[in-house]
Amino acid sequence: MAKQLKLNDYKQQIADVYNRRSHNYDESQWHLKIAHRLVEYAQISPGYDVLDIATGTGHVAIEVAQRVGSSGKIVGVDISTQMLTLARRKVEALSLSNVELQLADAEALNFPANSFERILCANAFPLMTDMEATLRQWMQFLKPNGLVGFHALADAALVGVVIWQKIFEKYGVLQEFSQPTATTADTAEKCHNLLERSGFEAIDIKTEQYGNYISLEEAKQRWTINSYPAPKFSNTLFQLPSEQLQEIKAEFDAQLEALVTEQGIWNDGTSFFAFGRKGKNSEQ
Repeated sequence: MAKQLKLNDYKQQIADVYNRRSHNYDESQWHLKIAHRLVEYAQISPGYDVLDIATGTGHVAIEVAQRVGSSGKIVGVDISTQMLTLARRKVEALSLSNVELQLADAEALNFPANSFERILCANAFPLMTDMEATLRQWMQFLKPNGLVGFHALADAALVGVVIWQKIFEKYGVLQEFSQPTATTADTAEKCHNLLERSGFEAIDIKTEQYGNYISLEEAKQRWTINSYPAPKFSNTLFQLPSEQLQEIKAEFDAQLEALVTEQGIWNDGTSFFAFGRKGKNSEQ
């Protein structure tokens, strides 16, 4: 792919993470399940034009393409070249002629106003650096009465992340996550308020539970911060002395080990599917 994006350090980190993850990304049933549910809630009709943000290997794009038919179109964008390569292979294998895939930064897009009936973002919205500004930009690309939809996790959804957030806070490591969430109890409200501040109407938040038991080894993989990039987090963490990092890692492992049961470690998995509609008479 000849095109190259000019990315800041954080965005480049995201691109690098997903380039590395691309070879086994499709092994995760989680991502496929979330993408399918987001599409179901979005009420896609034949003939719709749809923008798929952070399309990855094309889970949302491929399902939408099959729903909109030959009279509709799906544009999928992502900043990972390797993820897009896999998406293209899948699209070509299915002979889908209504899918366009682009290398692009989700927060710096350039589409004509009023281009899409739906804009969807599965599994990636919390990685946006300025969610309100991003939603306002996406609204410009929606046709009047069009719908934006994104998926977000509750703060307590991933057990490994919950533990290392608490430990790093204890050790004074800077955290600046782009989650529209705080606790499971008020995440839906926070998603609602975010959409409302961004100018959307008829806001609807669906809450679903995807909890499951995972192995201790799976939970410990959350120590690898590069699997979950966040603004200003990783750089601060890895500036710590190696002795302190080892101390933090030991505490992380110990807290996870204390959670092990015969079934494994419970991973909460609470998820939110948030939707907002652009006004019929909106000038954006």
